[in-house]
Amino acid sequence: MRIASLTVDPAFSIAPADRRLFGSFVEHMGRCVYGGVYEPGHPTADPLGLRGDVLDLVRELGVSVVRYPGGNFVSGYRWEDGIGPAGDRPRRLDLAWKTIETNQFGLDEFMTWARTAGVEPMMAVNLGTRGVQEALDVLEYTNHPGGTELSDLRRKNGAADPYDVKLWCLGNELDGPWQVGHKTADEYGRLAAETGKAMKLVDPTISLVACGSSNRGMPTFGQWEATVLEHAYEQVDYISAHTYYDPSDGDRASILASAVDMDGFIEDVVATADHVAAKQRHRRKLKVSFDEWNVWYQSRLKADLDRRGWVEAPALIEDDFTAVDAVVVGDLLVTLLRHADRVGVACQAQLANVIGPIRTTNGGPAWRQSIFHPFALTARHAVGTVLRTEPVSPVHETARYGAVDALSTTAVYDEESGNLSVFAVNRSDEDLVVEIGLRALPGIAGVAHVTLDAGADPDAVNTPDAPDRVSPRELEKPAVDGGIARVRVPGASWNLLRFANPSL
Repeated sequence: MRIASLTVDPAFSIAPADRRLFGSFVEHMGRCVYGGVYEPGHPTADPLGLRGDVLDLVRELGVSVVRYPGGNFVSGYRWEDGIGPAGDRPRRLDLAWKTIETNQFGLDEFMTWARTAGVEPMMAVNLGTRGVQEALDVLEYTNHPGGTELSDLRRKNGAADPYDVKLWCLGNELDGPWQVGHKTADEYGRLAAETGKAMKLVDPTISLVACGSSNRGMPTFGQWEATVLEHAYEQVDYISAHTYYDPSDGDRASILASAVDMDGFIEDVVATADHVAAKQRHRRKLKVSFDEWNVWYQSRLKADLDRRGWVEAPALIEDDFTAVDAVVVGDLLVTLLRHADRVGVACQAQLANVIGPIRTTNGGPAWRQSIFHPFALTARHAVGTVLRTEPVSPVHETARYGAVDALSTTAVYDEESGNLSVFAVNRSDEDLVVEIGLRALPGIAGVAHVTLDAGADPDAVNTPDAPDRVSPRELEKPAVDGGIARVRVPGASWNLLRFANPSL
């Protein structure tokens, strides 16, 4: 039996586990909105058409912040199309996803949904086909109390109080040639700086996210971030990062090690931002908004787009996530927590149907995908301060990333309650014995060991007929002896090890 070890000590803290790390994303894409969060006439829908079964699952998932309305969609979106009487709203061509947008769900409906779900809204403005004035208009409509044309229009539309949205994305993936309104780094950097400066004149309490690279593999990665921030560092608070990991090639060892790439991605973006800060003599450190991340079978997208014409809300990239995919998602969450000092926002893309942890059928049930479970349990139990664990682990070879540690871990400790959560991912196919040093926490005892492992049936998925086929299971709770907990974690598994101090 192979052995790995780590030490947990409250003295080695990274940062508080910001609740904004457990964000999600609702884009007008496929059935994320129509048939996902919104479906008038559904048996569980409220009078506004918001699906109650999906709302229940969103609350169970523990989502904290939700980014809206895109994504690629936002780069051609006219926000004013989605306000006012539903019968007066125009139908538009959405160039991003080649669909008809009915605009029956818009800004006001989203804000009502967010309030009902108990999540913080994160809005994106269109800097693809639009610019400074349109960004100011939507901010005035959303956040200004009243007494102006647009704020009074919001009040006329039924929202007397401002929505007070604090997080705003300055466009989306504008480095990408696929983006409507694609720009060079200099073009976008200047536009982001001017838009950000103007928006903060309207509401100085907001935080702004500048577009980073669409992914780490972009040919302009690194240089894009540097150029954009040379223009806009003073005006923004975050730089975005996006990444998806595709299991389509069947390389299980590499997909299980995807978090190695995310870890390097974060470190590269932070280094680039800090370089610009040093050059320009900024004392304030920017954070990363990792506002798109997930597992995604991207090779299926082109076929989804090419096989149909202009229609409303088609089924688009509705991937069925496997047990292996759930382990990968759990490890990506571990990585985000390990960088809690520099990652301030993270949004798993997307919330419902479109590569989402929640799936639905129109008129029928909603169910939890495999990836739902590690997210929900991490969001629930990662309360307190993230601690540096630095595991000593066996390594194994992967085709994509070379030699990687078999064990990936982080720990979150709540000093007030005495609760400790250790998150451990075994990326290898062999079981591991993990020795956890807890001498710095005298009196602590094991409470539970929950695992989601892919060893027995790696390709298992949840379906409407078998919605719990891939679910967490409890193992024997960890015993602490002489300040050490020794636990066995299955091959290819995500694990939550919970401890508490009975005396607190």
